[in-house]
Amino acid sequence: MKDITEAFIGFELGDDSADGDTQTLERTSARAMCAMAFSLAWRSEHATHTDQLVARKLNLWRDILPFELEPDLMDKPVDHVAGHSYAPGELIVPYQSDLCFNLSQRAFHRKLRNNDHIEPRAGRFYPRAFIGGSKGIFPEEILPFRVCQASDDMIACDLNNPLADRPLEMQARILDIWAAGEERGGSCNDVAEMVTLNGPGMQARWRGQPTDFWQDLPFARVAGEPDAGFYAMPRPVSHVDRTASAQIAQLYHRLLPAGGRVLDLMASWQSHLPADHGLGEVIGLGMNAEELAANPLFASHQVHDLNLAPALPYADDEFDAVICSLSVEYLVKPFDVFAEVARMLRPGGRFIITFSNRWFPPKVIRAWERMHEFERPGLVLEYFLRDGLYDGLETWSIRGLPRPADDRYADRHADSDPVYAVWGTCR
Repeated sequence: MKDITEAFIGFELGDDSADGDTQTLERTSARAMCAMAFSLAWRSEHATHTDQLVARKLNLWRDILPFELEPDLMDKPVDHVAGHSYAPGELIVPYQSDLCFNLSQRAFHRKLRNNDHIEPRAGRFYPRAFIGGSKGIFPEEILPFRVCQASDDMIACDLNNPLADRPLEMQARILDIWAAGEERGGSCNDVAEMVTLNGPGMQARWRGQPTDFWQDLPFARVAGEPDAGFYAMPRPVSHVDRTASAQIAQLYHRLLPAGGRVLDLMASWQSHLPADHGLGEVIGLGMNAEELAANPLFASHQVHDLNLAPALPYADDEFDAVICSLSVEYLVKPFDVFAEVARMLRPGGRFIITFSNRWFPPKVIRAWERMHEFERPGLVLEYFLRDGLYDGLETWSIRGLPRPADDRYADRHADSDPVYAVWGTCR
């Protein structure tokens, strides 16, 4: 099992868990409420994956903890950690061959979404409603299924959880404990389902075969004019809330080399690096000179349009690491850019990509908008894998932390912006 310091980045709940007038408890019990962080670790053919979820209000009398973890999570204090390794099919429903079947291409409802024609592509995930009416599937079902293969007349479908045939490691950390109030009714939550359903596993290829992200004009954009005009005016806005930015900073702190020379690619006025980053020079490359000049971390900066000229103005082996924060979804020539980054990195240097589910709609690529958010790490993995220039590929995600109370979207979204990351090491 992974070392716990590798599995957990770090969490701050603020005042979101227990209400202000609720009694804080020292240890968990069947009469307690609890906030816990869960970390799910697994491997695919090409990468290591860690997906984290924070459950901020678990009722330990009603909600169902994984059977193997529950004994080690009861009568325990805050910061206690429990973990267990699961064989395929132990934590979740095992793989079932009868959930794999062939359908006629005519059974796929291409026009299910208004004004948007969707073609089934190999390796991609779609809501089950796209094949509603087949094999007992209700037309309203939103859980994803995978198209394994597609021919002119048939599609091969898989309704299994994409983690059903993989060994899994789950760890849980107790974040907060407080007394449960009186409740009537309420729903029962299954923690294993909360952590594993509708997301984790979708980053990986189907049986090692490259996912078909490349048809249907994947790099087209709504705003087709040159980027220079769009970015001519500075936009000093935060693209994620403070909680999400802090998670990105902690990830960078863990992965970036002390004293290293780092390029911040597609940069802006924020680099999402920790204040005590301990790096050497940080160089910025972005689209707006005013935003770059406002970034206090840059030793130097340069305006450069990667979509117009993917070749980067730096020497071979010049950087110890390259980061790209909240911008990879705008690249229209990603393979060229990833090859250039590999050229500039010293052997063993990391290229780290972080992103969320917010972007500038006119400039995001068509493929990004159309996919499930857990497919996006899979798309970025394909960028890394295409030319075989990177090793040590990993993905990481964090969901469920509370949004700051003073955030502009706090009245609409209780959860912080999710954070996803993909990184690899230059060969």
